[in-house]
Amino acid sequence: MEKKAEEKPEQKEDQELADLAEELKEEEKEESAEAEETSAEQPEAEAESKEAAPVAEVEEKVKPEKEKEKEIVEERIYTVPLGKAWISPPNKRTSRAVRILRSFMIKHMKLKSRKEGETEEEEEPARLIIDNEVNEKMWSRGIEKPPRKIRVRAEKDKEGNVTVYLAEGD
Repeated sequence: MEKKAEEKPEQKEDQELADLAEELKEEEKEESAEAEETSAEQPEAEAESKEAAPVAEVEEKVKPEKEKEKEIVEERIYTVPLGKAWISPPNKRTSRAVRILRSFMIKHMKLKSRKEGETEEEEEPARLIIDNEVNEKMWSRGIEKPPRKIRVRAEKDKEGNVTVYLAEGD
């Protein structure tokens, strides 16, 4: 009896899938019939232009993705000293090391930080983005033993955003 109970839901699923497949085939047939009717009514040149339009849209969508790639304005490699983080209590050292890295990058890459008096809400301030690999490297030995120094590669894009990556070879 258990086998029969198992077969029934499977049969229902198979039947539903078959029904959906038939519906899709019918819809495709209807669409192709409509396309033939419209092509018979319109000249071939208009039909070709309609077919070419979706292709142009696809090409336009592809181009902005390429343009979204960062245009690097400036790239520098730094060795950031993190020794001052060891002055902190052991359970706060790596957190302080991350803050030291942030302040070093803001200073050396000339990022403007927000001040309370500024009312320039129209433009977004430049951002500092620390890559996940840098974060993992700093936290690799835990909270109590951050590295004494770290080599990083900083890239500044045209919008002023700075992204920090591990230097190659590290």
